[in-house]
Amino acid sequence: MLTLGCNPRLFSLLNRSSLHLNFRAFSLSSSDCTNQSRGGLPRFFSETLPPSKGGVVRVEGDEFWHMTRVLRLGINDRVELFNGKGGLVGGRIENIDRAGVDFIALENPKLISPMTPQWHIFAAFSTLKGGRADWLVEKCTELGASSVTPLLTERSQSISESRVDRLERVILAAAKQSQRLHEMILKPPIVVGALLPVVAHSRLSLVAAAEATPVFNTFSSLQKEPSGVIIIGPEGDFTEKELNSIVEAGAIAVGLGPLRLRVETATVALLSALMLWSDSQQTARI
Repeated sequence: MLTLGCNPRLFSLLNRSSLHLNFRAFSLSSSDCTNQSRGGLPRFFSETLPPSKGGVVRVEGDEFWHMTRVLRLGINDRVELFNGKGGLVGGRIENIDRAGVDFIALENPKLISPMTPQWHIFAAFSTLKGGRADWLVEKCTELGASSVTPLLTERSQSISESRVDRLERVILAAAKQSQRLHEMILKPPIVVGALLPVVAHSRLSLVAAAEATPVFNTFSSLQKEPSGVIIIGPEGDFTEKELNSIVEAGAIAVGLGPLRLRVETATVALLSALMLWSDSQQTARI
């Protein structure tokens, strides 16, 4: 088991080299964004997108395998490529060989802005066993979280490199399944002390705590914010000192019901409540 605190490159699945695409000429209405993000065409990840209509990019590796071996797509079949940063382009398969697929764009690429609040999750899940961490990051991806950061506490102190690789694969699969166009970033783990400045500078931070004010009661006194922080403690909960320091930094303690919840259950419950609350606030303004 290796504690990771100085190797950030392992934690970003899609945050690699900047793309040199000219998106300035493209604009999309809100309805277009919704339609594009929920389109019916098979969608695959590509770090590089064609710069314009008629451009060709090569798709290899796992995405090539999924495209041709799992879905059995062939030449001239229509598909979409996304880059995890809001870039999306429709096109077709122009050529297939033993190593990859040549994709040709049938339209100019579009750049789509995030349409949901940006919730950043700090959860002490590094000690979870039996696929429970996989489930946590999968559901956070599907529900629209902006990032997930393993939180190292007195009761949750390390995370292995091999687990990081697996979680990154889970995130990509969940992004494709849920049709989201913006990456959910798995960030390097941090200790509680390093979390405190994040809380202090956030306009809204919520920490799950036993016997705190029920979360929906808290919502009634809050204004919708474009971004915020969600904090979930480890198995056995935060120590009293840790929780007090988080609240003193500015986090609001919220309760998630009378029963004791596992880390992954509490994370998904609070994120789901926040996403539904944000959506209801947005709908009420329309």
